[in-house]
Amino acid sequence: MNLNVHHTVPAGRPPLGPSNPSNVQWSEDQANLWYAQQPWMTGCNFNPSTAINQIEMWQAETFDPVTIDRELGWAKSLGFNTMRVFLHYLVWQQDPAGLKQRMDQYLTIAASHGIRTMFVFFDDCWNKEPQLGPQPDPVPGVHNSGWVQCPGHKEVTDTSLYPVLEAYLTDIMCTFAADERVVMWDLYNEPGNSGHVNESVPLLTKVFEWAWSVRPSQPLTVGIWNFIPEFDLLNTMSMFYSDIVSFHHYMDIPHLEKIIKMCQGYKRPVICTEYMARTNKNYFETHMPVLKKHNIAAINWGLVSGRSNTIYPWGSPEKTPEPAVWFHDIFRADGTPFCAREVSIIQELTECLIIAMEAPQQTDESMVA
Repeated sequence: MNLNVHHTVPAGRPPLGPSNPSNVQWSEDQANLWYAQQPWMTGCNFNPSTAINQIEMWQAETFDPVTIDRELGWAKSLGFNTMRVFLHYLVWQQDPAGLKQRMDQYLTIAASHGIRTMFVFFDDCWNKEPQLGPQPDPVPGVHNSGWVQCPGHKEVTDTSLYPVLEAYLTDIMCTFAADERVVMWDLYNEPGNSGHVNESVPLLTKVFEWAWSVRPSQPLTVGIWNFIPEFDLLNTMSMFYSDIVSFHHYMDIPHLEKIIKMCQGYKRPVICTEYMARTNKNYFETHMPVLKKHNIAAINWGLVSGRSNTIYPWGSPEKTPEPAVWFHDIFRADGTPFCAREVSIIQELTECLIIAMEAPQQTDESMVA
């Protein structure tokens, strides 16, 4: 994420995009009324520790409800009430009914822990060529070595695939359009990442149109994440057309305050759907109170260390030993917190009354100094 906040609120709608969004986008009043009725949303981007990516999470052969139930129980112990979870069109294309059944099973598990879910349909991040079947083992020491884009690098501009992508989004959204276990729909994660930039504009345009054709009971969002001029069009579209404005943040507090001020210019509720990167001076202790002060949902990256390797920082080389200070994630796979002090801070901020888990704790407390 670039530190320079270039983007400003334009006077009119962006030049590309649906021509009449006012008929299908929530009004400012509707969005603000909905948000006023919600608890403060706290939680994380959730991928079970046994899955290297969203395909492995959702394929029938590797779907792991036992691990999901256990790990969402740890999320509940923190006071978390919201999970952001990625889907993939290839799993739907192979078996639409099976994916929706597994999504329903997941939602039942999450709801049993008092957790609602924000599903993500598309994603421009990491590996360019997603494939079904057995997923690769993690590359030791490498952050998100197996995460995959959706639909894929070449597929983003392949308009012949758009009917399939439209059917994927609308089928899932129609199925869960009135489901109270789904709190929100995140249509597209970090459009323009991984070298796409404006290549993603046509798909982002269509994604909003497809979602508006369903117009579910839950709000729609697309988060902004890069603030250099090259991303102005994607950012403007994302914020103008979303019901709820959302952003990602992995920098320090002064930068966070600038982003919040910019997002609030749209007069809609604002939520943070990714944050917390310890070695970037981005901690629960520092950032979560600021988000709470501004009544901004706080959804960090990562719950349990596992096959995604997100305890390692971006760009870490192969065979890097476990870092003394984790980049993302809160728990080890056995439920031991990386930092007991962090757990207490989170529980205090979420006003969680659940007793902290009694497990051996090893950590570097200096990370939140």
